[in-house]
Amino acid sequence: MRTLKIGIPIVVAQILLISMQFVDTVMAGHVSAKDLAALAIATALFHPLVLLLVGILMSVTPMVAQLKGKRKDDKISKVVADAFQLSLVFAVPTIFMLHLLKPLMEAIGYPAEVSRIGDGYLHAVSWGLPAILAYDVFRHFNEGLAITRPNMYFHILGLMLNILGNYTLMFGNFGFPAMGAVGAGWSTAMAWNLMLIMMFTFSFKNRRLRIYLEIRDFFRIRFQNTREILRIGIPNGFSTGAESGLFALVALMMGTLGVHVMAAHQIAINIAAMTFMVPLGISVAITSRIGHAVGAGEHALARYLGFSGIALCGLVMLVPAAVYLLLPEWIVMIYTSDPEVHEVAVVLLFMAAIFQLSDGLQVGALGALRGLKDTRIPLLTNIFSYLMIGLPGAYILGIYFDIGPEGLWTGIIVGLSIAALLHNLRFHLLTKTQKIEPEPLSF
Repeated sequence: MRTLKIGIPIVVAQILLISMQFVDTVMAGHVSAKDLAALAIATALFHPLVLLLVGILMSVTPMVAQLKGKRKDDKISKVVADAFQLSLVFAVPTIFMLHLLKPLMEAIGYPAEVSRIGDGYLHAVSWGLPAILAYDVFRHFNEGLAITRPNMYFHILGLMLNILGNYTLMFGNFGFPAMGAVGAGWSTAMAWNLMLIMMFTFSFKNRRLRIYLEIRDFFRIRFQNTREILRIGIPNGFSTGAESGLFALVALMMGTLGVHVMAAHQIAINIAAMTFMVPLGISVAITSRIGHAVGAGEHALARYLGFSGIALCGLVMLVPAAVYLLLPEWIVMIYTSDPEVHEVAVVLLFMAAIFQLSDGLQVGALGALRGLKDTRIPLLTNIFSYLMIGLPGAYILGIYFDIGPEGLWTGIIVGLSIAALLHNLRFHLLTKTQKIEPEPLSF
C-alpha cells in the first residue's frame, strides 16, 4: 500500500521527534522529581504554542500536493518561500512570549524552585524555535511531494545529538556544569538547529527537489500565497491547538495535585504521545495522497484513500492499547523508581489504553480532511469536543468532585471520543456527494 510506503518514514520520524521528549523526561526523572515536574510544566506551556504554529504551516503539505496533482509545478517554490518567511514572522513574538511565562507558573501556584527550573528550560529551548518552524516548512514541502525518508534520517541525527547534549549538559559531563532540566532545553535547541541546516541543504541540493525551488523567491518579500496558507493553516493550527490545549490545561490542573502526581502525568502522557506518533505519521501520508487525488480530479479515489487510511490509524492503535493494559508496571519502571510516582503513572497508563482507538480515528480523519483543504469545521469540532466538553468534564470530575488524576483523564477520553466521531462523520458527508472543496474562509 502506497499510504504505508509514504507513511512509515513519517511514523518513524514522528517517533524519533517525540523520543527527544522521551529522552528528556527519562533523564530528568533521574535528576530529581522537581526537574521532572518542571519539565512537565514547561512543556505543557511550550507545546501548545509550537503546535499552533506548526499546525498553521502544515497547510504547505496539501497546497504542494494539489499543485503537483494539477501539474502547476512552477507555483510550488513561491508557496514554500512565503511559508518560510511566515515561519520567521511567527518565531519572534513567540520567543518573547516564552520569556514571560515564569509569572504565570508562579501565579498557578507551583513551588518557586520548580518555576525557576521551568523558566530556565523555556529560555533555553526558545533559541531553537525559529529552526523548528523553518524546518517544518521544508518538511511539509517534502511531504507534499510524497518524499518522506530524508525527514526520518534527519530526526535520527537530531535525536543522537539530543542524547549527547543531555548527557553533557544535564549531568555535567565533559567539563560542563550540571544544569538538570535546563540543560535539556539547550540540547533540544541545538538539535533543532542542526536539523534545519540538514533539511535546508538537502532541499536545495537534491535533484528531485531543487527543480521545484528558486532561491531568489526566498529573498523577495511578497507574501503572495500568505492568504491561502493562513486560510487553510489558521483553522488547522487552532484545531491542533485545541487538542494540545486540552492536554496542557489538564497538565496544569494536575500540577495542583502535587509534584508526584504531576511527574506521573508527565510519564503517562509521554508514553501515550510516543505511540500517537504512529497514526499521526499515517495521517500526514493520508493528507498527501488525498491532495494528489483531489488535484487530479479523482474524487472517488480520495474517499477510498481517506477511509482506508483512517481504518489503518485505528487498527495500529490497538497494539499500544494492549501493551498498556498488560505491561504498565514494566513501562513505568523505565522512567522512575519513585514508588509514589510509579503508582499513579500505572493507573494513568491503564486509562491511556482506553483512548488509543479514539485517538487514532480522530487524527486519521483530520489528515483526510486536511487533504481536502477542509479546516474550518474541524476547528469548530475540536473546540467543541476538547474545550467545551473534555476540559469542563476533566475539571468537574478531577477537581470539583475530587476524583483526582483519574477524573482529569476521563475528560481527555470523552473529548477524544467525540472528536473522532464528528471528524469521521464530516469526511463521510463531504466525500459521499463528491463535494470536496470546502467554502473559503473570509478574513
